[in-house]
Amino acid sequence: MKAMVFPGQGSQEVGMGGELFDEFVDYVRVADDILGYSIKELCLVDPNNVLSKTQYTQPALYVVNALHYLKSKQELSEKVDFYAGHSLGEYTALFASGAFSFETGLRLVKKRGELMSTAKNGVMAAVIGLDKVQIHDVLKTNSLNNIDVANYNGPVQTIISGLLHDIEFAKSAFEARGAKFIKLPVSAAFHSRYMKTIEAAFGHYLQQFTFGSLSVPVISNVTAKPYQADSIAENLTKQISSPVHWVDSISYINATDQCDFEEVGPGNVLSKLISSISNKENNKEVA
Repeated sequence: MKAMVFPGQGSQEVGMGGELFDEFVDYVRVADDILGYSIKELCLVDPNNVLSKTQYTQPALYVVNALHYLKSKQELSEKVDFYAGHSLGEYTALFASGAFSFETGLRLVKKRGELMSTAKNGVMAAVIGLDKVQIHDVLKTNSLNNIDVANYNGPVQTIISGLLHDIEFAKSAFEARGAKFIKLPVSAAFHSRYMKTIEAAFGHYLQQFTFGSLSVPVISNVTAKPYQADSIAENLTKQISSPVHWVDSISYINATDQCDFEEVGPGNVLSKLISSISNKENNKEVA
């Protein structure tokens, strides 16, 4: 079996996409028309130093992921059994499976990035070295009730999300338990309760779109199970404030059968996470 996975925000880098822009000129032209700027110039040069800003990062990654997918599709010799994407990457997974066109996906991502860029006063941090149970124990024991788990990325890699002063206060509590604590360079508390207003606005925007049936199962970040045909808008709305259940999503795919994963897009962040998840599961089986 084969699964394709698509990275999300954090995988962007100047130079991503490379020669794909010249290979898929029709898609690039459509992207430029929708965005109102040169996506190729943004990704390859970033002359205005804005690639790291959410309203630019999200469309850029969606386009580059999609071009990588189109290239991979040309060369693919076996069928894909599952698609999955990490947060923003889920939009490319849905595009690949036929939920919407390249153009519609880009319009959705453009609006999503614009809305999310308006969120302020929040921050996220990576907690490395503690498992899910230990993370929640630290939060509960230290009465860190205003912090949410944003991403369950790996067996001992979790992202938390909250207001700046709460995240800074939490640092010592996690480090006291032996964790490595890294504040992330983001401007808002993504995938948390603090995104509810933006989630509502995005849900309203989604009402004007209709979605197609999926040709291949897409694993939802929200449920860690396959999307249902009538739940696309609901899942994309909830994804704004819900945690990314990446560990459970990969475990779901692995539970179906032995599966080969291909990361499609810039970098190899997801490949490393998948390796850590699969190794943990294999060690459990041996034990």
